[in-house]
Amino acid sequence: MSDTIEIRLSGSGGQGLILAGIILAEAAILDGKNAVQTQSYGPEARGGASKAEVIISDEEIYYPKVSNPDVFLALTEEAMTKYANDVKENGLLIIDSTMKPPKDFLNVLSVPILETAQIKVGRIIVANIVALGVLTEATGAVSREAIEKAVLDRVPKGTEKINKTALQEGFQLIKLK
Repeated sequence: MSDTIEIRLSGSGGQGLILAGIILAEAAILDGKNAVQTQSYGPEARGGASKAEVIISDEEIYYPKVSNPDVFLALTEEAMTKYANDVKENGLLIIDSTMKPPKDFLNVLSVPILETAQIKVGRIIVANIVALGVLTEATGAVSREAIEKAVLDRVPKGTEKINKTALQEGFQLIKLK
């Protein structure tokens, strides 16, 4: 892996991927790296496609926008269709297992993120944290310790236990692959 990794997280508004991007950037900073995070969502904030982008680097980051993501995580078909067009040729596509992988991607990781949040953790609302566990374990972009601390620092008070469980379940999804 190079000194810089560009990551795009996408899904529908309300799935918490903007928060996931913030948490990921904070984890990188906890690891002593540089990070920038940007976000965008349409006027239909809840329900429409949204994305968060994070650049993590050992070097200074001169341009805050992701141009060609190394890693693209999508939780909905709409988000994948809307935001996958500029992923690096050999970039990693992480999708929920309910989605059909596009033919033009060589490196696809299909994992049951939404099902894990709903069934194993018991709350679909923590799918974003399950996704962070998957992304962390699959890429090594940040350390497990840093992502856990960043998650616990950012989630609403009183939800730390369920979010920690969601993160652990995300790690496990990759270990099982």
